[in-house]
Order: sequence, then structure tokens, then C-alpha cells
Amino acid sequence: MQYSMVIRWDPQDEIYVFEVPELPGCMTHGATYQEAVAQGLDAIDSWIAAAQDVGLPIPAPRYYAEDEVTA
Repeated sequence: MQYSMVIRWDPQDEIYVFEVPELPGCMTHGATYQEAVAQGLDAIDSWIAAAQDVGLPIPAPRYYAEDEVTA
């Protein structure tokens, strides 16, 4: 599945923060953009596996229009 990824720079902690809007609580970070994406893909897999283990529904990916994404 292709989930939305929101990646933002956090100047205070000097890290890239990775979040998946469709998966509540699915977030991670990395020192570089590439590291944040790699960590984020692992976080998605872990989130889905954990939800399946406890029988929670897996939200479908959704399309976000550019004007729906906030800074």
C-alpha cells in the first residue's frame, strides 16, 4: 500500500520528522531526509503488523491534495 508521508524539518532538534496521516501515531525521525524515509517505511510496516496482531482495522491510503497539506 502507498501511504502519504509528511516529512518536515525540525530546526530545534535538527532532525527530519516523518508522519503518516492515515496511521494514527505512526511517526519517526532521521538525521537526514533519506534516513527519515527509511525509518518511516519501517514504521509503516511495524504499525500495520501491530494492528494486525491485535485485530485492528488497517486504514486505507488516501490521496491528499496539495492544499490539504499544512506546513
